[in-house]
Amino acid sequence: MTAALVGFALVLVLVLMRMPIVFAMGLVGTFGYAHARGGSIFDERGLNAALSMVGRQITDTAQDYGLSVIPLFILMGLFVNKGGLARELYAVSHVFLGHFRGGLAMATVAACGGFSAICGSSLATAATMSKVAMPEMRRYGYADSLSTASIAAGGTLGILIPPSVILVIYGLLTETSIGKLFIAGILPGALGILFYLFAVRWVVFRRPEAGPAGPRAPWAERLRALRSIWAVLLLFVLVIGGLYGLFDVAPLNLTFSPTEAAGMGAMGAFLIALARGGLTIRSTFEVLKESAMTATSLFAVLIGAQIFSNFVNLAGLPEALLGVVTGFGLAPATVMLMILVIYLLLGCVFESLSMLLLTVPIFFPLVVSLGYDPVWFGIVVVVVTEISLITPPVGLNVFVLRGVVGDVSTGTIFRGVTPFWVADIFRLALIVAVPWLVLVLPNQMGN
Repeated sequence: MTAALVGFALVLVLVLMRMPIVFAMGLVGTFGYAHARGGSIFDERGLNAALSMVGRQITDTAQDYGLSVIPLFILMGLFVNKGGLARELYAVSHVFLGHFRGGLAMATVAACGGFSAICGSSLATAATMSKVAMPEMRRYGYADSLSTASIAAGGTLGILIPPSVILVIYGLLTETSIGKLFIAGILPGALGILFYLFAVRWVVFRRPEAGPAGPRAPWAERLRALRSIWAVLLLFVLVIGGLYGLFDVAPLNLTFSPTEAAGMGAMGAFLIALARGGLTIRSTFEVLKESAMTATSLFAVLIGAQIFSNFVNLAGLPEALLGVVTGFGLAPATVMLMILVIYLLLGCVFESLSMLLLTVPIFFPLVVSLGYDPVWFGIVVVVVTEISLITPPVGLNVFVLRGVVGDVSTGTIFRGVTPFWVADIFRLALIVAVPWLVLVLPNQMGN
């Protein structure tokens, strides 16, 4: 246990020294594994075992069919962006909510939720919606703090509302059903949208000038806007409906695996973008290149995390933690509260994927042994990860938005995002206190 804790601390130190997380976890995992097998990191037998483990891990990851879902969902999100679907989602939200005080910020949150259902990436959602929503909110005189905060917070929904790349990675790491994780994320995602809308209302209640009301759109314009989002609905039904057996009726009799659903989604997004004139040969090549680069970086981090996980498991850290918990007689709820506090603290210095890959191999066996549902824990982890995306000083969504907008300071965005962060804490507390909110849909699917 001591060696594992030293290794965990060493990873934290290396990351704080700006070493990429993949190298930090890979190096510590390799030499830690060698130490655990040979008694010393310089022992030849231990080093040979560690190098063999690393080679086997790289090969197994490269040959894992389940991982093919990741580049396909990334590809789908990029094609969706090229098809201009984000602008249509925002237009619909705008005409229905824009006449309320703070309505454009609420429209931004709602559009982010809709875009998340066909994208699966928080960073892509935040970057795309900033280009669509920010000019409109500025035109109506919204405060930059509220405008940017609604985009940054709304963008976090991309890793929870299915399809979600983070949920796929969690499912593969823990051998939990990806289908159940996807459907479990729907209600917490809807709660996230609702709580963010409350956060906007709170801001404009305290500062009415931050989000002035716009003109009320006539019903004819609202109906026209609704008709324009058929492509979004079609793509969502194709992916999620195929995954949950919507087409498993005669004469089709089709049910998609997660990889098949991702493939159909990527093809559907490509055809939509092509039909709308959003693709050229050059832009298609750029999309394919960006997908490959993003997937490669994710696979590299995943391999590093698995190497570190092998070291942690060999050192017996999960079993030792369970022994400590049993020895002190801690209640499962107390242990879960301690884990959540650790996640919130790590969220201040780690970006979301790194935090998930570093901690899940350690905490997952402990949580399951305490009787918690792995699907429920996966959603809780992703919600905490969402919070880290808007938590200073890292807050990756905030920095992505800062880079896209350019003329708004990071401090302004962080100040504006505080009510949304508080809303996320309330949502996390509700999900932890009432697991039914997460498990009701997966349990129905199981039946």
